[in-house]
This record gives sequence, C-alpha cells and structure tokens, in this order.
Amino acid sequence: MKKTLGAALLSLAATVPVADALAQAAPRDTLVVLREYDADRYDPARSTARSAGEVIYMMSDTLVSLDFDQKTVKPGLAESWTVSEDGKLYTFKLRRDVTFCDGKKMTAADVVYSINRWVAPETRSPVKWRAGPIKEIRATDDYTVEYELNEPYGELLYQLTLFFASIVDKESVEKLGANFGVQGFNGTGPYCWQSWTPRQDLVLTKHPNYTWGPPIYQNRSPQIGKVIWRIIPEANTRLAALQTGQGDITQYVPPFAVAQLQRLPTIKMSTQPNYFWDYFLGFKVDKPVVNDPAIRQAVNMAVNREALVKAVFFGAAEPADAYVNPNTLGYDAEAAKLVPQFNADAARKVLDEAGWKPGADGIREKGGERASFNVYGIQTAEWRRMTEAMQADLRRVGIDLRIQLWDATVAWGKLATQEFDSFVMSYPYISATDGFALYFDGANRPTPNRMNWNDEATNKLLNTAKTALSAEERAKAIAEVQKIVARNNVWFPIARESLYLAAAQRVEGAKAHGLYGAGLYKGLDLRLTR
Repeated sequence: MKKTLGAALLSLAATVPVADALAQAAPRDTLVVLREYDADRYDPARSTARSAGEVIYMMSDTLVSLDFDQKTVKPGLAESWTVSEDGKLYTFKLRRDVTFCDGKKMTAADVVYSINRWVAPETRSPVKWRAGPIKEIRATDDYTVEYELNEPYGELLYQLTLFFASIVDKESVEKLGANFGVQGFNGTGPYCWQSWTPRQDLVLTKHPNYTWGPPIYQNRSPQIGKVIWRIIPEANTRLAALQTGQGDITQYVPPFAVAQLQRLPTIKMSTQPNYFWDYFLGFKVDKPVVNDPAIRQAVNMAVNREALVKAVFFGAAEPADAYVNPNTLGYDAEAAKLVPQFNADAARKVLDEAGWKPGADGIREKGGERASFNVYGIQTAEWRRMTEAMQADLRRVGIDLRIQLWDATVAWGKLATQEFDSFVMSYPYISATDGFALYFDGANRPTPNRMNWNDEATNKLLNTAKTALSAEERAKAIAEVQKIVARNNVWFPIARESLYLAAAQRVEGAKAHGLYGAGLYKGLDLRLTR
C-alpha cells in the first residue's frame, strides 16, 4: 500500500492535463496556502487553535517576536524594553510608524486595551494565565507602555510572542462584538482581512503601509499582494493541488508523503529543527489501575515507541525519549535519562514484582482488579494507528488498553470530564516551563492538567521556575520538575512532530518557523516568481 501510494503521489502532476492545471493556477500576485482545517473564529483572545493562530500572525503583531531558534526574543511593535531589578515592571518603547489596516495610528492605548481585553474575565480566554500575574498595564505616553506584575514572571517575554497577545483595534472589536474575528478583523499585521467563507477560503490583502516586520526577516514588508488560506481536508487532494499549481504552499504534509515530496524537483521543502509539538499519553493518576506506579512504569517500558513512530509517521517524526525536545529552553538531560526505554521483559518483571499476575485470558490481575484501563482521544488516522499499536504492545505484557477516540467536535468535551483513565494528545510549547506549568500545576486540574497530578514539590518548583529573578535558579527548578514527573511516569511520551513546509516552484523565501505550530509565522520573505 505504501509503495503504491508513494508512486501515485509522484505521478499526480503528470495525470492532470497541463491546460487544466494552468487554468486552475493561482493569479500572479496571489499566494494560495493549503491547509487541512479551519478555525471557528480568528479572535486572538478567544481561540487557542493552531489553525486560528497561523492566520492571526499574518493579520496582527505582538510587542515582541521570536527568532527561528525559538529561544531569542526580538523586537516587534516594541523597538526596545527594560525590566526592573525586582522583575515586576516591564517598560516597552513602541515604534511610532505603526498603523492598523484601516490606516489609524497604533499607540500605547491600543496595547493597554488589547492586553486588558485578553485577561478580562468577560473575555473568558482559556490562556489568560500566559499574560502573567498582572497588577496593571498603563500607557505613560503615546509610545510607552508599563506592564506591571504582582510578582516576577520569567516567561513573560516568551508568552508575549504568542498570537494571544496580538494588538487589535478597539473600535473594530466594539463594533463587531462577538463577531470580531468572524466578520472582520483590524490589526497591524502585514496582511489585512478581506473575506472569510468558513471551511473554504480566508482571503487577506497586503497592508500597504507595513514596514515594521520582525528583524528575523530580510524583508520587513510583505512581498505578495494577496494571500488565500484554502481548506482542503483530504490529504491526497491537498497534495494534488500543490503539485498541479492550484496551491502554492502547505505545512499540512501527511507523513507518508514527506519522503516522496523531498524527491520531487517541482517541490521545495523546508523544515524547522526547533519545532516543539509533541504527542503523549497521560495517566489520570487518581483512577484505579493507572494510580499504580508499576502500571505506568510498565506501560513506558512495554511500548516500542521507535517502531510505533516509524510505522505511523514514516520518518516524519522522532520518538520522544524525554518530556520535552532537547532543543527547548530549560530541557534537562538528566531528567531525560529517567524516562524508561523499551524493554518488554523488564516491563513484565516490574508487573510481577508489583503483584500483577497473568489471568486466564493473559490479562494481569491484582486483588481482584484487572490490569485494564481506557484511553480517550481525538479521532485522527495517526491517533487510531498509534493507540492500536500501543494496545498490541501492552497486550503482550498482560495489560488491556481500551480505545475510545472521538470526533473533534465531541472530544474536547469528553476530555474535560473525569470519565477516562488515560488520554492521548499533542500540543505546542515554547519552553520547558511553558509546557510543564500548563500540564503539571495542581491548580490546573481538571484541565489542562487532565492527569490530576497534584504534588506539593512540583507546585513549589513550578512557582520558582516562573518567578525566580535568577535565570540559573529558574533553570534548576524546572529541571527538578522534569525529574519528579519522569520518576513518576505521569506520561508516556510518544513522538516529536516534525514541521515541513512544502512549496511550489514559483514560491521563493519559504522558511519554516513554527511558533505555536505556525509554519509561516509572518511570511514576510515569501515572494512569487510568476
């Protein structure tokens, strides 16, 4: 099947008549971005979806930006900033040449409004915590913003690079109300909202005044007149569109197609080594069976993650041998050594010593309880294959995994319940502290801390990792958190997703970025040759 499918992909362009391909090709100054799915809205304060963020990054700007290394904070709307000695006051000096898409000048008042709107209770942003423990945000003049915190927050600048912190126009928000990001958008980004047909196309046009792009780009202004974000859910159709000129670029490259596309002379591939998007299985540690540390340890040892990742991702992802990517800020190599590696015999020994004995059907039992637990997740081809592979490996050591995957429209509600014993998920992060503070803080139960992990030492160390003034102290604290979680096998880390941008021949300047999963980020160096 794999060989046949690969051959089909390589010949897709040849099967479409040249006249038809040219007739369907995008106009000269229009970039067609192909993607798998749409968002429900494009309001930075109200959406956490990658599919929303990848467009919002083009329509708006943040105070600061992030370099391609995913570690270095660079200027954005703020050309400079200072931090007080106590770490509680950030003073941002804004550029004076910034305008919204409607031509209105952006000032400090717009920054204050946008951040306050993000964290306001009535906005109900699920990620308002990322803005830090705000005491007050104020404009001391038209181009100076003071961002005062109740306590230090070492992650603040990194968090302010995310699209949630985008600066938006107050008048547009108040005019559109709940339909801001649905019927219109007014930001300071390189491209401006023109129209949106849900589940089809979102059309952006060049912001004519834009000259203030992040310094990570060679071009500080947009090089293309129009960008169409086009939804094509089916993978083969999306690939055919790319190869026949109906689309120009996509980061939604199915794993089975990566190697084939890399060999095509008509496609240019770009990847990002510092891409932080991981897959994992999390245990709800207070539920029967998975509350036994021996079960969690055995699962980590029984599943052959290398074989699983190879079979599911065809080399387009790496096995996750640690809780965070080694290139991540705050990664601790000693903690990574504590994550069990594949050893089925050792898994059986762990279960034997813990009193889990094989039953008549091969599933282990202890005290009248079967070594059986369920897993919830989102229904995708990758998750179906991954959970089935885990199920087979666990069965070989006497553990029964019961799979329940749901359509995305249902899954998030199910994942907010206490019904499940374990769950599978993928997620983006920008640092070890970012990821661990999200998932392992006891205050975040029952979601996003769906494991119900509530450990006093973990909570204290996370607070230190976020608030300590010394970078060394913060690094030491988050390293200890990684060790605690790894020793307790709260997760089974599965895979590190790779980011690939596949671009047609007429596209130049494509370089994968990857902040919060957004491959194009601002896309300022993108240009079309014909």
